[in-house]
Amino acid sequence: MAVTIKDVAKKANVAPSTVSRVIADSPRISADTKKRVRKAMKDLGYHPNVNARNLAVRSTKAIGVIMPTSAETALQNPFFPEVLRGVGTLAHETEYSLYVSTGGDEEQLFEEVKRMVYGNRVDGIILLYSRMSDPIMDFLVESNFPFVVVGKPYEHESKITYVDNDNISASKDVTNHLIDLGHEHIAFIGGSNDLVVTVDRLHGYQRAIKDASLITNPDYIVHAEFLKSGGRKAVERLFSLEMPPTALVIADDIMSLGVINMLEELGIACPDDISITSFNNLYLSEITRPALTTVDIQIFMLGVQAAKCLIERVTNKEEPAKRIIVPHEIVYRSSTKEVFK
Repeated sequence: MAVTIKDVAKKANVAPSTVSRVIADSPRISADTKKRVRKAMKDLGYHPNVNARNLAVRSTKAIGVIMPTSAETALQNPFFPEVLRGVGTLAHETEYSLYVSTGGDEEQLFEEVKRMVYGNRVDGIILLYSRMSDPIMDFLVESNFPFVVVGKPYEHESKITYVDNDNISASKDVTNHLIDLGHEHIAFIGGSNDLVVTVDRLHGYQRAIKDASLITNPDYIVHAEFLKSGGRKAVERLFSLEMPPTALVIADDIMSLGVINMLEELGIACPDDISITSFNNLYLSEITRPALTTVDIQIFMLGVQAAKCLIERVTNKEEPAKRIIVPHEIVYRSSTKEVFK
């Protein structure tokens, strides 16, 4: 049975009207009373419906957008502002507003999602990530709440609408580019291995290495954060090996910038000493030196398609789950070079 304002009022020993004023953050209510009421709400698991004052409005005309934890770190990577630009463009055209989460850790993020769902604050949710065993995704599936994933779900794939690239194929293609240039010692630098995108890009790299009958070296696979600092740490590890790689497949452009900076400090020139390929085709990949050979995954279009699919699900509850694959393309620049034997 759902918890009501009266239940909260009884537990906090106040009038129901006081609970309503606390929810509205009325300045007429003392800090002590607010603290007591909010504790009662938390203890009882009560989530206020922010739209209860206007029951005639069936739709919030708002989309919840969930950043990976933490949002502060994620926004250091231009991928997220660009995918948000895509979501926002479609939302603006259809007169939806965005409710972007700012949860600090996984627990806070989960609580914010529950507030969005239980409080009817949004009509649907877009997850800007997909990771293994995600309690938020499980919760949204079990709640039968409209949501879309940017990325491939690890579980419940047949039940979930998602928008993604074929990351296995893209990674295989870009690794084959290095193989075609004559490289035999190719390393992979990926993000966290609990992210499905990292796993798929690693699989593509491994398939290309296997198909070319090259030696698989476990030391050539390094996982780090999708940040410049992650790239720097990966370089330190790879170039301390007895046989360092001559080429790198890096799962994100921002990590590639960290790699290039660290290589310069070590006196290793790109592409003369090592070839680098990357993913995402961020604007920085074209202006860095050397300019990066990278996979254009059409980030903006990922956001547009995610918003389009979510609004379709919101407006038609019977809309079946969809799998939207946005095409990729390798942009060839000057960070790769043929190996002469």
